[in-house]
Amino acid sequence: MPTLRGKTVLVTGAAGFVGNHLVDTLVDHNTVLALDHFQTNSRDRLADDATIIEADIRNETALRRAMEDVDIIFHQAAARGASASIEDPVGTQAVNVDATLTLLEAAREVDARVIVASSAAVYGEPADLPVHETDPKQPTSPYGVQKLTVDQYARLWNDLHDLETVVLRYFNIYGQRASDTAFRGIVGTFIEQAREGQLTILGDGSQTRDLVHVSDVVQANLRAATTQHTGDAYNVGSGARTNIGDLARHVREHVNPDAELTYASERQWDIQDSQADLTRARTRLNYEPTVDLERCLQNRELRA
Repeated sequence: MPTLRGKTVLVTGAAGFVGNHLVDTLVDHNTVLALDHFQTNSRDRLADDATIIEADIRNETALRRAMEDVDIIFHQAAARGASASIEDPVGTQAVNVDATLTLLEAAREVDARVIVASSAAVYGEPADLPVHETDPKQPTSPYGVQKLTVDQYARLWNDLHDLETVVLRYFNIYGQRASDTAFRGIVGTFIEQAREGQLTILGDGSQTRDLVHVSDVVQANLRAATTQHTGDAYNVGSGARTNIGDLARHVREHVNPDAELTYASERQWDIQDSQADLTRARTRLNYEPTVDLERCLQNRELRA
């Protein structure tokens, strides 16, 4: 894991899954400001040495105050997920796009590098696999459109205003919070369902996803914080395809072999396949995924 030292950093969405891990990783060697509204995650999960800022990312006054004298901003705050963006496109637009544009403008004033969390949702259903950063973008939800908009703003602000930005397009993140043993992401969903005795697969199970461990996402953020290759977007994944049906069966085997496997209709915005081309991230960021999914699933603590 690369190390960042002696910086003043702001982590937005600090109590979220990735944000929480970033705070824990950074706090020993940096001054860490942790901003979150704490409406969906608890402040108790954050490291004691971090400076807590309770504020909504849409509060421009609070945001600008938090950004004073910072060197690097890890912008993780977002209204996540396709379903939320379909139910409330205006509200999620305000969080995902409008607040990010305000943050980019404020970052210009303090000359802070901004690491922007984007998403593989910008691609939609890829024409070819693995998907490269330059491949066509056809989002299937407002969330994907919003992330693509933020993606473009960040890279444009680098070109127009010499603001150092790096965009990280996260694929499907899984793993455990630093403060507990519960898994997150689709892996966590299947583990919880297996413990309850019934796993539900949306669709026929033939879909594939690129599953990346949260520690590798943190690694990518740290490398983005120091790279000379700013003003561009990078895929952050494992570079491998995991079959969803196989994943559900693996989880059942490791957690609760007696759990029932059921199927339900897939959602309109779901894509069939996903796999990140990591060539650019490997070449320019020296990023390399390190965590093996199968090894995680063999953890004895997962048993029901």
